[in-house]
Amino acid sequence: MELDELPGVGETTAEKLRNAGFKTIESLAVANAGELKEISGMGESAALKVINAARNSMKMGFVTGIEVLEKRKTMRKITTGSGKLDELLGGGIETQAISEFFGEFGSGKTQIGHQLAVNIQLDEERGGLSKSAIYIDTENTFRPERIIQMAEGAGLDPDRVLENIIVARAYNSDHQMLMAEKAEEIIKEKNVGLIVVDSLTSQFRSDYTGRGMLADRQQKLNRHMHGLQKLSDIYNLAVIVTNQVMMRPDFFFGDPTAPIGGHIVGHSSTFRIYLRKSKGGKRVGRLIDSPNLPEGEAIFSIVKEGIRD
Repeated sequence: MELDELPGVGETTAEKLRNAGFKTIESLAVANAGELKEISGMGESAALKVINAARNSMKMGFVTGIEVLEKRKTMRKITTGSGKLDELLGGGIETQAISEFFGEFGSGKTQIGHQLAVNIQLDEERGGLSKSAIYIDTENTFRPERIIQMAEGAGLDPDRVLENIIVARAYNSDHQMLMAEKAEEIIKEKNVGLIVVDSLTSQFRSDYTGRGMLADRQQKLNRHMHGLQKLSDIYNLAVIVTNQVMMRPDFFFGDPTAPIGGHIVGHSSTFRIYLRKSKGGKRVGRLIDSPNLPEGEAIFSIVKEGIRD
């Protein structure tokens, strides 16, 4: 169904919606009235009418547990390259979910982002989805040279792999959020199965300094995370976000580090994996939050070919 086929939406309104970035029925169905009103210039009652028409056309509302189970059957998993890390994650990185990898500098966050951008392009028998990736780079850490090494390690054509990774460099938090919104235009066109945001919080920390700006920062971060979750649900793709950690001076026992973003990021991430360095150049991934998997740890290595056991 096209936008102008919705009840109460004519050609002019449909064009206005498309210009505002609402190009599909799905994008309208999961929008909220305030957002639609702000972006498209519609009145609130008109915005509500359009959203309800989109939701009715998609039969969005209450569903049975069986219907949820059927949707879960469309979920796919992507290998990390490490069998042990895959096992910890119940078989790999899930689509229809946000997976957050956080840790100190050098713990392997960006390496995992690079590896998954390669592995999504493997066929399903080898743990991929034969799809492309969007990589939102906020810290200038994307390295095509590293992708080439990993592609060769996976037995893939490096040029083809690089062609299938669409990179966006974000220069501030607003730009980062805009790139995530623009991603929807690319997803169908490029058969995207993965979005990597590396890193999630660095631009927000830079743009919003001091306690007085904390509420504004968290509100925008919340909107950003919900936008990413919406894309993963609608298009059955995986979202990977990397996150930095901060020291907790009031913490006297155990690990004094905590991920940036507080409860907003914690509640929005489906899976949270804490990465840390170990002896002999190895890394440890600890699953600290999941809706259906137990906490646990996996040891893996980062070698020239990529992430391995």
